[in-house]
Amino acid sequence: MSQLTFNLQPTRRALTVSELTARIRDLLGKNFTDIWVEGEISNCREAQSGHIYFTLKDDRSQVRCVFFKQQQRGIKFCPEDGLHVTVRGSISVYEARGEYQIYVENIDPIGLGALQLAFEQLKKRLEAEGLFSAERKKPLPMLPSRIGLITSPRGAAVRDVVRILRRRFPNVHLTVFPVRVQGEGAAAEIVKALKFFNQKKLVDVLILARGGGSIEDLWAFNEEPLARAIAASEIPVISGVGHETDFTIADFVADVRASTPSAAAELVVQTRREFDKHIADLRETIASLVRYRLLDLSKRVHELSARRGFRRPLDLLRQRRQRADEMTSRLALGLRSRLEQSRKRFTALHLRIATFDFRMKISAFRLRLEKRSADLGVRAERLLRNKRERLERLSLQLQERSPLKVLERGYAIATDAAGNLLRDAAQVNIGDAVAIQLHLGRLTTEVTKKETS
Repeated sequence: MSQLTFNLQPTRRALTVSELTARIRDLLGKNFTDIWVEGEISNCREAQSGHIYFTLKDDRSQVRCVFFKQQQRGIKFCPEDGLHVTVRGSISVYEARGEYQIYVENIDPIGLGALQLAFEQLKKRLEAEGLFSAERKKPLPMLPSRIGLITSPRGAAVRDVVRILRRRFPNVHLTVFPVRVQGEGAAAEIVKALKFFNQKKLVDVLILARGGGSIEDLWAFNEEPLARAIAASEIPVISGVGHETDFTIADFVADVRASTPSAAAELVVQTRREFDKHIADLRETIASLVRYRLLDLSKRVHELSARRGFRRPLDLLRQRRQRADEMTSRLALGLRSRLEQSRKRFTALHLRIATFDFRMKISAFRLRLEKRSADLGVRAERLLRNKRERLERLSLQLQERSPLKVLERGYAIATDAAGNLLRDAAQVNIGDAVAIQLHLGRLTTEVTKKETS
């Protein structure tokens, strides 16, 4: 009888960590695609890639957030610790750590507006760098003859500036660089204008002008590149942006801040009025000094005219003339004395030269030369004779010891075919050629018989 086996326990399949994380990621990505979350930023840091990582928290919980660099376009302020913000984005899981986080697409501050917050952040940072300090601000020129104006050619600011300059300073040379003063790219155009004037050195002072408006309208003058361009300008810059209650970053960085464009024009012309006033003050000071000097000199003339010398000018003239005659006589006497001394020295030197006979000296030198030449000839002849006698003795000795002298007595010199001297019969074989050198002549023979002792 067969036995049936039943397995009532269900089959279990364990998920891997990656599978579990992927399921949670899909679940969160499906249900939290576009959410708004409010909280306080903490642990905010910016990576080298430009991505910003921070934690969004309230009094009981916290969640990690990632703000990628590509999503940061259009954001005017910088996220920082302590800011209360609202973020918009989607939730997903960072699988490497198994943590869920918000991928931020937009961020808005709560309380202050985004632009006002960005303004305060940039102002604080630039002030810490010293761009607002009075030590780095340049003074306005005393009498500018060339003024540069950076503004919109269609705004009311350009008309106000031109009208005031024509009324107060008609001979000024005004150069207008037309730019946009609001909207995207306006700050870049203003920076370009500042660089143009600094490169060309066309003007003595620059006016940056724009009419009033909201913070959005004036935002081009709150951007960091423009602030740094104003700070780097070698030409003094007057900022005349907005109304009297409007303040921009450009106002703080500029060398002089004017409340309006018209006030900026008046500041430039004010230097002309101050110059005219300075000239008037100098004129009055010089006139006073001249009057005082004239009075002082007049008093001195009266004092001199009362002296005895002015009462007896003829006596003074006679005394000076007599003094001149005495000095002339002393000078003539001194010149004659010096001339007499020079004449005596010349006569003595002339006598010494006349008594010196060059012909006797030349004759003595000639005799010495002839004597030396004769002695040298005798010594050379004696030396040559000795050398010749020694040569003759050596020649006789050589002839006596010459081998040819032996050949005269009937001896001969035998050599083999190679020219080697033969001293032994064993050096040749029968049939070899032998050369025999006699006193007179030479013989060649063949060895036919050999005998050795």
